[in-house]
Amino acid sequence: MKSIETVEQYKEAIQEGKIIMLFTADWCPDCQVLKPVLPEIEQQFPDYVFYSVDRDQLLDLCIEHDVFGIPSFIAYENGKEIGRFVSKERKTKEEVEQFINGLNR
Repeated sequence: MKSIETVEQYKEAIQEGKIIMLFTADWCPDCQVLKPVLPEIEQQFPDYVFYSVDRDQLLDLCIEHDVFGIPSFIAYENGKEIGRFVSKERKTKEEVEQFINGLNR
């Protein structure tokens, strides 16, 4: 999974293709629970490029996109938001898979 370090990188990354942004933080226990299954999720959905956004490094970006809970996901296709799975709740592998499968409808 690639990391986004700046707002400019974020804005550039979402412009081409199918993108999934994962908002996370190292200190977040719910994020750490999800972390081991992320490579498997990435392999399962090869049409998407996955990026990690550190909530603490890019807090203003999170506020701008109404991401107040982590882990959270926003999906884009060619610059347009096509879905979001944003909440303060822990997310399971199955819930993330359902979210991504729902994007293709």
